[in-house]
Amino acid sequence: MTGWRFLLSRRWAGYLALVIVFAIVCVLLAMWQLARRDEAVAEIDRVATNFDADPTALTSALPELDSYDPSQEWLTVSMQGHYLVDDQVLVRNRPLGGDVGFDVLVPFQLTSGEVFIVDRGWVPTGQKQDVPDAIPAAPTGTISVVARLKAGEPHLDNRSAVPGQIATIELPVLADQIGLPTYTAAYGLLASENPAPADRPTAAVKPTPDEGAHLSYTFQWFAFGLLGFVALGYIVRQEFRRVNEDDPEEQERAAERERKRLARKTDAEIEDEIIDNRS
Repeated sequence: MTGWRFLLSRRWAGYLALVIVFAIVCVLLAMWQLARRDEAVAEIDRVATNFDADPTALTSALPELDSYDPSQEWLTVSMQGHYLVDDQVLVRNRPLGGDVGFDVLVPFQLTSGEVFIVDRGWVPTGQKQDVPDAIPAAPTGTISVVARLKAGEPHLDNRSAVPGQIATIELPVLADQIGLPTYTAAYGLLASENPAPADRPTAAVKPTPDEGAHLSYTFQWFAFGLLGFVALGYIVRQEFRRVNEDDPEEQERAAERERKRLARKTDAEIEDEIIDNRS
């Protein structure tokens, strides 16, 4: 089967189908990486917009106990009231700077009566036991609090905790424990308290803007999909030369390729070939 007619065989149709499937997979992976980058950029924009913004009254930002929109993440809110220190709980297995410790959650009752969960910060695991050595106490009395909104966390199966601790910031569970009207969609990372206590848990830091390498991976996956067709074209060309090696026109092209190959060789390479042929 001379010329290009060999491409009409079932075998080569299978090769083409395989390359097309590979290219589709590469495109899907590229689009997935692009979506991941869009998510990272959206998070960077939210931090830039909300983290250092002037505080908004909590009741204005969250008019209902179950109000919260993802665009409000890191939004700075203010409130007045007092901490329910007897209902303080610790969140287990919270990393910070390579260490593992606890987040300190203290319910904050607004002057209007509703309760908002405030994450006052992070404390390290104790030196000799699996609880903190010390937890800075929340201030008592009526105070003003500024916090940054975060969405509540989902339930995690097969995760448990001892009394006074929780495995995840599952706000409906905390609301049941408190027994008062409680915000169940969002909680707050403490920014400041007024009057401020002498000591407090380690505060959450502003996230560092980082898109990651998603854009680079996107281009790589597109390139891989294209290289599949390039590789198929090379194999097709090699097969054409093999199938048509007795064709005079192809023999002439092969001779021309050989002349060009020899022209690119150095004198030393030519001498080595002559010696190898003689031996």
